[in-house]
Amino acid sequence: MSNLNVAVIGCGGITLQNHLPGLALCREVKVHALCDANPATLEQARQHTGAAVTSTRWEDIISRDDVHAVIIATPNFLHPPIAIAAAQSGKHVLCEKPLALNAADARAMAEAAEQAGVRHMTAFTYQFVPAMRYLRHLVSRGDLGEPYHYRSCRLQDWGTRNLGWRQQRHLAGSGELGDMLSHRIDFALQLVGPMKRLVADLKTLTPVRDGAPNDTDDWVVLLAEFASGATGVLESSKLASGRNESWRSLDYVEINGSEGSFEFTTGKWNELRAGRRGGPGLAPLAVPREFWVWPGSPRDPAVGDPLVTFRYDQAIEFINAIREQRPCAVTFHDGARTQAVMDAALQSAASRQWVELK
Repeated sequence: MSNLNVAVIGCGGITLQNHLPGLALCREVKVHALCDANPATLEQARQHTGAAVTSTRWEDIISRDDVHAVIIATPNFLHPPIAIAAAQSGKHVLCEKPLALNAADARAMAEAAEQAGVRHMTAFTYQFVPAMRYLRHLVSRGDLGEPYHYRSCRLQDWGTRNLGWRQQRHLAGSGELGDMLSHRIDFALQLVGPMKRLVADLKTLTPVRDGAPNDTDDWVVLLAEFASGATGVLESSKLASGRNESWRSLDYVEINGSEGSFEFTTGKWNELRAGRRGGPGLAPLAVPREFWVWPGSPRDPAVGDPLVTFRYDQAIEFINAIREQRPCAVTFHDGARTQAVMDAALQSAASRQWVELK
């Protein structure tokens, strides 16, 4: 297959910011079809891409023979039916996180994609940060030694503005847990391995956002024990006043092991901090240039803001996996494993007890 026609279902901010610029870097790829329930949003994306086909119904898009791959960026509750139908129609699928409202649905998405023999990818975009990629390399190489502790802290100031469908639990599944902590759970599973048990708490501190009801969590914390025996502490909040947003806010990960420690901060895309056992403390560690872009990406890290443009490598990996007929670097299985941890966190917060993970 030389030319790939991609359909994007859900044309809001994340599509305009991440998916479309990434697809624009891919050779012989055309954004052929667009879908959004909001006609105004759909028209804005059509003008941006020049897509030949548009519809407000996703069923019209995935049934087309001239669509080869689908990117899903809809409200979370729609992910499973769209992804499963797309896979059964022979379409490769990249889906935003969290994959679903529960782990059972996420696993069903993975099973459908596997049975159909299509490529499938979960949009854990932060796996494409150069510093995060280098940290994974160092841990897998053994520089950390035996993992002891994992901790992450994500603090943003979103105030009380209306978040649309993201503040409705029946559409989103959760708030800060699925929105931001899902990335940090994925970090933990990638770096340390599976979790054995956890206890969690969630708070909804803004029951009304800009005049509209909110029944999703603004803050979440999770205390975990990994199968390896390592410990984990993960916190995330939308209400850290004065912390700003996106990469300008605190997004911190530290991992400690028997041989040393590493610290990762999203705002420093090409630098870690590292220290050896018994050493004087953590010191800057430059990320080698070979980690600055994803393998096979034509992106020039000197063009644009590197704290934004790393996200474009996600689409490039998706397209390259399709062309090379291999699994994507981040699959639906990764999304399902993270969803299982999120399910356990919700169960723990409701029961006020530790929850064992299978």
